[in-house]
Amino acid sequence: MKTQALALLVGVDLGLPNFDTNLQELGLLAQTAGLEPVARITCKRKAPDAALFIGSGKADEIKMLALDTGATEVLFDQSLSPAQQRNLERHLEMPVNDRTLLILEIFAQRARSHEGKLQVELARLQYVSTRLVRRWSHLERQTGGAGVRGGPGEKQIELDKRMIGDAIKRTKERLTKVKKQRQTQRKQRERRNALSISLVGYTNAGKSTLFNALVKASAYTADQLFATLDTTTRQLYLGEAGRSASLSDTVGFIRDLPHGLIDAFAATLKEAVDADLLLHVVDGSNPDYLEQIEQVQRVLSEIGAADVPQILVFNKLDAIENGSLPLHLKDRFELRDAFEGSSRSVERVFVSAKTGEGLNLLRELLAAQAVSVQASDIPQAPQ
Repeated sequence: MKTQALALLVGVDLGLPNFDTNLQELGLLAQTAGLEPVARITCKRKAPDAALFIGSGKADEIKMLALDTGATEVLFDQSLSPAQQRNLERHLEMPVNDRTLLILEIFAQRARSHEGKLQVELARLQYVSTRLVRRWSHLERQTGGAGVRGGPGEKQIELDKRMIGDAIKRTKERLTKVKKQRQTQRKQRERRNALSISLVGYTNAGKSTLFNALVKASAYTADQLFATLDTTTRQLYLGEAGRSASLSDTVGFIRDLPHGLIDAFAATLKEAVDADLLLHVVDGSNPDYLEQIEQVQRVLSEIGAADVPQILVFNKLDAIENGSLPLHLKDRFELRDAFEGSSRSVERVFVSAKTGEGLNLLRELLAAQAVSVQASDIPQAPQ
């Protein structure tokens, strides 16, 4: 039986808002990746140290704590530069990884579809291409093959750069073909004049559970981060007059989502950009739900989906303890643009995807949206 690697979690408070003092989310990420957090340590700095991100004194403290707890790996809640990561590993004499690599590893473990695997592989290749510290053992080394022209005098690092560069090029070419296939599928849906709806939201907000409840499907669900990576689309029937919509379940967002993943998942996230309506699913039981809404809005702005109409779906009604909330009524919510600072009022509905409470009201809202989409497709009589 394989034993779990023991991880020491490190967070550095640089004075930015929403610092995770308990490193709770990093701990969940570590567990999702198959690591066992054994200790947590935080510190404050005005700015990162250029060499070690933290000072040498704090690095010594981390080293002693790792020895005391038996930790075999150190995880930072922030992104480290290649030089900082290399210097820390030399100083601590153990593997050091950051939040970005941790998310990439989880995505690599979870991707199931051909497209998802390609997207993850591209993001990982782009990440390690800036590091070159032998973190790409999952790649095949081909010596003597076409395109490898290195002679005895060429440094190994140049061979590594060429190998990774060639792999990035091949992966991008394969992803381009997959994107074309997805565009064809999307055009077929558009010809049916069906309302196109995408589920978006912070990871573990319950998107897949809601998806299953609405379309009677069996998409994978679990109480963990990034349970869904691959987009799934099903027909959603909305009752009277045979109205229907296409409903897509997409990957969840998270704070500091690596930009490489945003770029690599462009084809998947295109479901959100091209949707007629976004169901922004929020974990209503999470005390940090406002921050999570803000993080999702930030990613939506980055991928060009900030202006797509939204309905805020506050999920996990069964876990909300505050009885003063208008649980059975739709309401309005002021949604702020992550970059421009402007705000707009959107509809809000409370549901429990687990028990089914509130789903009838949500279906009514979606049916009304479907009516308006179908009405807009009716040709106008000439003046």
